[in-house]
Amino acid sequence: MFKVNDYIMYGTTGVCKIIEIKKEKFLGRQEMEYYILEPVYFKNTVIKIPVDNTTIKMREVLSKEDIEELINVIPNIETEWINDDKTRSEHFKTMLKSGDCEDLIALIRTIYLNKKDRKSLGKKLYKVDDEIMQAAEKLLNEEVAFVLGIDSKAVPKYISSHIKEQNI
Repeated sequence: MFKVNDYIMYGTTGVCKIIEIKKEKFLGRQEMEYYILEPVYFKNTVIKIPVDNTTIKMREVLSKEDIEELINVIPNIETEWINDDKTRSEHFKTMLKSGDCEDLIALIRTIYLNKKDRKSLGKKLYKVDDEIMQAAEKLLNEEVAFVLGIDSKAVPKYISSHIKEQNI
C-alpha cells in the first residue's frame, strides 16, 4: 500500500502524488478507502481511486538507479512489428497500459523504426501508431524528467547522450 506524499505512476495519466488516503461512501455503496491523487503534470486535477484498485496499473516511480539501468538496456530491447493493423493496435495499447518502462521503450523503438522505414519509402506513419508512440513517449519522458529533475523535453537528448557514452 502506498502512503501520503508517495509519488506513483498511475495508468496512462503518469506521475501522481498521493495527497490523501481517506474513506468515502459513494452512491449508497459501502464505505471504501481511496487514494486521492494529484497528477504532477496536470495541475488542478484530482483523481480518486480505490486503494484496492486492480483495473488501472499503479506503481512506484522509478529510482535514478532504475533509470540508469533502463538506459543501459535500451540498445538491447527487441522490437517486433506486427503487420495486422488491428492486432498491432491492440498489442501496442496493452503495452502502453502496462506502465512498464521496458514495454514503453520497446513500443517507442518499434514504431520509430517503422516510421523511419516508411519515410524511406515516401510513406507516412499510420495515425494510430503515431498517437500511441506519442502517448508512450509522454509517459516515459515525464517519469524520467520527474525523477532526474529535468524538463521532459530534455529527456530524449539526455537518453541519447547516455547511450552514446556507453558505445564509446
